[in-house]
Amino acid sequence: MSEIIEMFQYPFVVRALIATCLVGLMCGVLGVFIVLRNMSLIGDALSHAILPGVVFAFMAFGYSTIAFFTGSVLAGLVSVILMTWIQQNVNTKNDASIGIVFTAMFSIGVIGISAISQKDGVHLDLKDFLVGDINAISTEDIYLTFGICVYVLLCIIVFYRYLFVTTFQPVIAETMGISVKTLHYFLMLLLSLAVVASIRAVGMILVVAMLITPAATALLLSDKLKKVIALAGFIGMFSAALGLILSVYYNTPPGPAMVVVGALLYTITVFFAPKKGLVFSHFRKQQLQRKIQIEDILKQSLKLTQQNDLSLENLLQRVGFGKGKLLQHLKSLQKQSMVLLKKDHVQLTEKGVEQANRMVRAHRLWETYLVNRIGLTAEQIHEDAEKYEHLLTDELLDEMDAALNYPDLDPHGSPIPKRSKKQ
Repeated sequence: MSEIIEMFQYPFVVRALIATCLVGLMCGVLGVFIVLRNMSLIGDALSHAILPGVVFAFMAFGYSTIAFFTGSVLAGLVSVILMTWIQQNVNTKNDASIGIVFTAMFSIGVIGISAISQKDGVHLDLKDFLVGDINAISTEDIYLTFGICVYVLLCIIVFYRYLFVTTFQPVIAETMGISVKTLHYFLMLLLSLAVVASIRAVGMILVVAMLITPAATALLLSDKLKKVIALAGFIGMFSAALGLILSVYYNTPPGPAMVVVGALLYTITVFFAPKKGLVFSHFRKQQLQRKIQIEDILKQSLKLTQQNDLSLENLLQRVGFGKGKLLQHLKSLQKQSMVLLKKDHVQLTEKGVEQANRMVRAHRLWETYLVNRIGLTAEQIHEDAEKYEHLLTDELLDEMDAALNYPDLDPHGSPIPKRSKKQ
């Protein structure tokens, strides 16, 4: 810890930390709309396509931060216009047009830098633009990055509603008089600014990761857009700051370290996100499977009871799992006072009969709905009803019952149980 604290005694580390936090915040917030609009490839394209702007700016004005910024933004806008024109006027796939433009622009930039670097006294290293040069960040760079960050965030706040509706409902936005195309170009302008501001910190190759990874991580954590934006900004700042600290401590390139930290956060989220994580999804699937098996036991027990043939052996033949699991579920049902279990003798309690009738009602109402409202035949509906009977809520069943005018029989002629007053 003391070594990490000592790092911040050096001015270049402090400047680097400020710049990377600003980049992480800006890219994280803007990246949410880029990901939601399926524009990740465009972000990658813009990060490469601005290189000719850097070259021409250097040729015209020398080594100037403002010149690099202006040239890069202009190159980015030219690339966006070219890609959009090809997509709208030429019989070429969208992703192909993006690939054509950004590879051509990037190649022009590489040729230009190679030609300029051969001249005496010229220090323009292609590597610094590809992977960043955090040590060379100046106070002027910080002011420029701060200004761009504030501008991007203010634009997102001011035009949030327009960005929201054009992202999720572009057709409705057009009917409301909102120009989807104008918003698209405006977002491309913000993206160009963000890419330019991020080049010094992470380089044009890795800036797309700073745009995509924090946003993708935040989208796994929440479904509410405002919360996703806030999370993406925080994750972007955190991954950038931690990546920088680790890179200085272990003497590794800062840009790749930030990207690796962001990727690790994404990986952790993939597994452990409360709603969408693989681990919790696995547990929820197991819980749903257990619920289905228990409800099937109750339903089959009711049928066997009506036939005066309920026993552990007969019940085992009706369910699709082994005796061990059946006994486990029966013991659980006994704790809930739904069955009485004594050795091989099984008996439904009043509460168990009530719950089993609910399942039968759900099954037969859904079958009736599929025949009367969807138009399926009686032979087509059983398997579908077996699946959805476990997912239908009491409120939905009541609505369905009313919509069907409270039928007494299902399409097979079997009686449909009425809802218990206790439910």
